[in-house]
Amino acid sequence: MLRDANHPVGIVTKSILVLRDLDILSEMAAKGLAKVALSVTTLDPKLARAMEPRASTPAKRLEAIRELSRAGIPTAIMTAPIVPAINDSEIERLLDAGAANGAVEAGFVMLKMPFEIKDLFREWLREHFPDKEKHVISLIRDIHGGKDYDPTWGTRQAGTGPYAWSVGRRFEIACNKLGLNRRSYRLTTAHFKRPAMRGGQMDLFAA
Repeated sequence: MLRDANHPVGIVTKSILVLRDLDILSEMAAKGLAKVALSVTTLDPKLARAMEPRASTPAKRLEAIRELSRAGIPTAIMTAPIVPAINDSEIERLLDAGAANGAVEAGFVMLKMPFEIKDLFREWLREHFPDKEKHVISLIRDIHGGKDYDPTWGTRQAGTGPYAWSVGRRFEIACNKLGLNRRSYRLTTAHFKRPAMRGGQMDLFAA
């Protein structure tokens, strides 16, 4: 449907199942209509199993970046989420691996703990990193102004404070070194065409 209407689409995923639509995405990307971001949280298989047990392995996600890039689809690597004192040491290596496999853009998101997530994350910390729990929580609160979560638009993704600043600068320096984010792959709406009416709910917009 998106392809038929020339509707732009950006995909952010942790799953290599995005490759099932490689032919469609490639066709759309040729017209500036598609790009894909793969989130890679760690290169350590053991940590990956602990953090994202049901997601594709880091190696498979990097392979997906390579396949997408080879198909002409602008591809990004997302280092997300960055968990203080758990995977923050890998930022440069993650970006390097992404660039080596064809990524042209990159982004990061600091861990956020809104609502019920904070309790789930604390349980996870106690199970996997009991000796780091207090330190990790302290850094997270430092990022979000002394709270578990600050929903302020514009800062909630990257956070504020000294630690957040240092992560941002490391990310920026690594991207500059690797040539990531040198240009913005903006999608276009210039080719959009209204889908043909086929009855049902679409008829609501016929008028």
